[in-house]
Amino acid sequence: MAFLVKAYGADAGIMVSASHNSYQFNGIKIFDENGYKLPDKIEDRIEYLVFEGLLSYKYPTCADIGEVDYGSDALFDYVNHLKSTVQGDFGGMKIAVDCANGSAYEIAEELFRDLGAECHVLHNTPNGTNINEKCGSTNLKSLSDYVVKNHMDLGIAFDGDADRCIAVDENGEKADGDAIMAICALDMFERGKLAKNTIVGTVMTNMGFWEFCKKNGINFEATKVGDRYVLENMLANGYNFGGEQSGHIIFHDFSTTGDGELTAIQLINVLKRKKMKLSEAKNIFTIFPQVIVNVNVDNNKKCLINNDEMVLKTISEVQERLNGNGRIIVRESGTEPLIRVMVECMDMEQSQNIAEKVGGKILERLS
Repeated sequence: MAFLVKAYGADAGIMVSASHNSYQFNGIKIFDENGYKLPDKIEDRIEYLVFEGLLSYKYPTCADIGEVDYGSDALFDYVNHLKSTVQGDFGGMKIAVDCANGSAYEIAEELFRDLGAECHVLHNTPNGTNINEKCGSTNLKSLSDYVVKNHMDLGIAFDGDADRCIAVDENGEKADGDAIMAICALDMFERGKLAKNTIVGTVMTNMGFWEFCKKNGINFEATKVGDRYVLENMLANGYNFGGEQSGHIIFHDFSTTGDGELTAIQLINVLKRKKMKLSEAKNIFTIFPQVIVNVNVDNNKKCLINNDEMVLKTISEVQERLNGNGRIIVRESGTEPLIRVMVECMDMEQSQNIAEKVGGKILERLS
């Protein structure tokens, strides 16, 4: 959608999407005429008009409504655009692709096979309600099992709207957004393609990634969680690469938004050019053990987390205990009725205990 809006000279693009969630969380994603997601301020204005301004709005009727054209070449145009971003082909590679029963279900197979790979496609039969159901970037088990059982070179998993990409190596082990960013960014840096030698990530980016950047002389900037904030930073400062641990990765030289299929072929292009297995490539940085606990709360109570004295005191005590050798981040989910508690340090058991303690306090205070 982001590509087609700009390529076709449209005024806007509208997509129904549950992102990485189940179909009950369907929402609307809107792109402007340049292929960028709308900023929060404009989204808020649209929501106000929809929910508050209905009585005064005059809807068009009959012939004034307009007409519909079906873009029969849209898939072809998009696939050709993606193929133009890589050099050579993927001949000789065996790749398993999990489409999450979402929007990549038709495009992915054509894309990878056009690029010469032996492509095995999983979860590509959407019925409107099975999107992300026990599959996709948030549930890698079936993909990992398939890769190992069928001796694939690697596996790729998208989420429902295919703006995320997570990979698994030939051993079925996960390579998340941080690992993919490290592999691609180092390659861009070595080839002089990383603008201002800078990567933009978020506060959730693993601490090991920060150390990787320091070690390789690459600058790192962190934003709030959300690919829109990563992109805002990139646009404001002239950077061309950034992303999130969740697999939203933005190659701004080729796209105005996170694009899972673009990310996948950029990753595979690096592996093919360097003649490396993913298991080898993803070990270029040491991951700090990270534990995330999701606390279910009423959607209307999520914002209270920022002002509850007992919760804030518990978080402060944890930060003192970690003493610079780890960190804790507590934030509201942007799409679900959840508070996420992330703890990161070199001791997994300690991370788990801290996350559960803080999560318990949040549940006690906000339930």
